[in-house]
Amino acid sequence: MSLAKRFGVLAVALAVAPSAFAVGEATGAKSNPLTNYNPVTEDRLQNPEAENWLQWRGNYEGWTYSSLDQINADNIDDLVPVWSYSTGELEGHQAPPIVNDGVMFISTPNNQVIALNAETGEELWRYKKEIPEELFQLHPTNRGVGLYGDKVYLAATDACLVALDAKTGAESWVTCVADWQDGYYMTLSPLIAKGKVMVGVSGGEYGIRGHITAVDAETGKIEWKTHTIPAPGEPGSDTWKGDAWKTGGASVWIAGTYDSDLGVAFYGTGNGGPWMPDTRPGDNLYANSVVALDVETGDLKGYHQYHHNDAWDWDEVSPPVIIDYEHKGKKIKGLVHAGRNGVLWTLERNKDGSIDFVDAEKYVKQNVFKSIDPKTGRPTYDPAHVPGTGKTVTFCPSLWGGKDWPPEAYNPKTGLFYIPAHENLCSEMGGVKLEPRKSGELYIGVPIADILTNIRLADGAEDHIGEIQAWDLKKGEKVWQFNLKEMNWGPILTTGGNLVFSGGSNDRMFRALDARTGEKLWQYRANSGITAVPSSWMVNGTQFIGVQAGWGVDAQRMQGAFDAVMDHTTSVPQGGVLHVFALKKNAKKLMDAAAR
Repeated sequence: MSLAKRFGVLAVALAVAPSAFAVGEATGAKSNPLTNYNPVTEDRLQNPEAENWLQWRGNYEGWTYSSLDQINADNIDDLVPVWSYSTGELEGHQAPPIVNDGVMFISTPNNQVIALNAETGEELWRYKKEIPEELFQLHPTNRGVGLYGDKVYLAATDACLVALDAKTGAESWVTCVADWQDGYYMTLSPLIAKGKVMVGVSGGEYGIRGHITAVDAETGKIEWKTHTIPAPGEPGSDTWKGDAWKTGGASVWIAGTYDSDLGVAFYGTGNGGPWMPDTRPGDNLYANSVVALDVETGDLKGYHQYHHNDAWDWDEVSPPVIIDYEHKGKKIKGLVHAGRNGVLWTLERNKDGSIDFVDAEKYVKQNVFKSIDPKTGRPTYDPAHVPGTGKTVTFCPSLWGGKDWPPEAYNPKTGLFYIPAHENLCSEMGGVKLEPRKSGELYIGVPIADILTNIRLADGAEDHIGEIQAWDLKKGEKVWQFNLKEMNWGPILTTGGNLVFSGGSNDRMFRALDARTGEKLWQYRANSGITAVPSSWMVNGTQFIGVQAGWGVDAQRMQGAFDAVMDHTTSVPQGGVLHVFALKKNAKKLMDAAAR
């Protein structure tokens, strides 16, 4: 391309994107992959190309799986870092590199989106949404952008959804779905289907009423809003007493999965609020549940409540992974969820959107459920392990659960389902009398100091706490597990190269395991701890593995709780850095590409 043409492209970009360049810097390089940006269509989201990573878990089903196999279990020793990028932000980096034909988008804490050349790491543009100074970010993180058409979508902590021009980073529109001053905020990656951008709200600790909102992808107009707690007169409203439904939580802070054949999205919901169950008697639908929503209308088509009247902060916000499997000789169009309550749930999704219980299996120590009804999946509780106002008890798993929000993964090649788990870990907790709710202030009913020191170690903790588990769903059996000394906050990526990638530990390691056996094959010590979703993509014949490092938020808070009960103090440095890896044989080619 001639210099005149290069400057011509830049001039056009400047003309349409003044706000993006106010915070970022355009590239004038001839290798700029934005020049021929490929719009993301519904068909591409339904059938993602192997060389791309178009949404936060790779596909609508939530597999977190790449079929690429250039990097595999036989040549993993040749995996080397090829470039990195400092985000300039502290706190928890949890978003994956999302890649569309050579263009990468990452989001970071403090509502930042950065576009990069996915082959060379060159910055293409950078955007940062300003939020009110008085907005305290309880969870300063972001879990990834959404792509659709020629736009990039960010769910920001001021509860506003932002659409950016993918080529320039300029704002196309901003739509606020809730009032941050009342305690609402957003951290999730948007789910996009049928031309609608769907987001959910956090804020259960502030006494909000959860909801999911669909926004027109082109115009920013709100199409529908469905609350996760029914109002009086709506189905399920009899599971709440008095006005508890107005402040009952049931947040939605993880993107849903989506069955494109049914046109139904599946979302997990958080715990009821305040935390102590006696403050909101009843089953509290649809908290701690999976809800099935018609994407066109937002109508509730079905649900399954994993446990009722929660007392343990066991948010079940991870949506079920869509997997068709065989159970006792019957083929099931399934939903699979490793619950924060320590139970591996298998469900069936029906044509009308309703959900049936199939089976449940404890995958970590769990002393609260005395039994689970084999027909309905409803658990019965041991009252000795149910906390309340003025009643402090111990329970397992801990309030951070058998698995917190970090996503599981499913590999269709191995047929295995991978869970980032916490074993040998319990909590001690009880509630205190609540003062009347004040808008925008914490409304939990458990002292913060108690939350931050709640950890209690169970037998076996001296050996290990963190685990990666691999399950054969057909047999209902755990096939292998890989142990980590302390916590595991690592989302999992699995690949066609028979590999499992994950971080999550306080030693800053990013590891590759053999997906078939759990054997550790490779590891790399990053600048900080890793709690982000890894992803994989290919540009010009080179497969890449990428992950953001950046310790913070709940991983750091759990570390503080560990330090409070263990005989040590662990310091995990903060600071966001994107690390990108490829095979050694491609390094020279990548250096040449970066030099062009």
